[in-house]
Amino acid sequence: MIVPDFAASFLTFRIDWNLKPSLTSSHKPPFTLNNARIQIESSCKIRDRATGVAQTFVLGASCKTEYVGIDRDIWTEPNADFCIILSDESFLILKSWDRNNKGVMRYPASLGEQPERQSGRVSDTYERVAINLRQVAARELIGAEAIVQATLADELLVGRCAYHLYNRYDIEIDFPIKTMNANEREWIYQVDTGPILFPDLSADNNSWIDSFRLAYVAFNRADWAEFILQAPTPLSDSISVNHYSRTTQMNTQNTIFRARYDPNE
Repeated sequence: MIVPDFAASFLTFRIDWNLKPSLTSSHKPPFTLNNARIQIESSCKIRDRATGVAQTFVLGASCKTEYVGIDRDIWTEPNADFCIILSDESFLILKSWDRNNKGVMRYPASLGEQPERQSGRVSDTYERVAINLRQVAARELIGAEAIVQATLADELLVGRCAYHLYNRYDIEIDFPIKTMNANEREWIYQVDTGPILFPDLSADNNSWIDSFRLAYVAFNRADWAEFILQAPTPLSDSISVNHYSRTTQMNTQNTIFRARYDPNE
């Protein structure tokens, strides 16, 4: 069996202003070329039973908005959290400032304000992209005792939540388990990890890239998971921030794998 080797998996997007000016930047870049390589945090496969169409999406690790290559004063002001969700065909950029609707302009200003969520076709804004989701041998851990023992032995663990939606979509979310609770007396475990990709699909939503939310997942059994999603969260009548504040619970098929497993052990 194989699973994603997240520690060795990366996405890269290439911006070449001489060939294709970016549609997502908030400033004039110091240089005209940049390759941004970002570690992959999570992957999500979606298959539409009605059409047979299937796609894989990956979530890049969060970073901060920056001027690349200058001597000092690297961080942009105001600064934003930045992460990208990517497939071979489409992208979704998530940016969060100290409040939503900050009014930061894109460059050039004729493109309008920077949105918190900006999606589009890869071919419209990037010179090219690469997704290197490396695979590694793994062994499924069966039962709480095996999961607890692998946790306390500091094995690399990968989680998977699979479920069906509206009798139409097959969804499979993979992620590294960064935080795990383990109890070797009563043999109890509990995953609490993220961020992961969560497709917030509606029954008639065919725009998969626009459906994604950042989420954390918690589960301690094989058939049930609880997710907490990042969403605009009011602080007052006129101010909201992006915060993990919306919960959802569902029946899922949860699997925990010991990654980088040598079948000859």
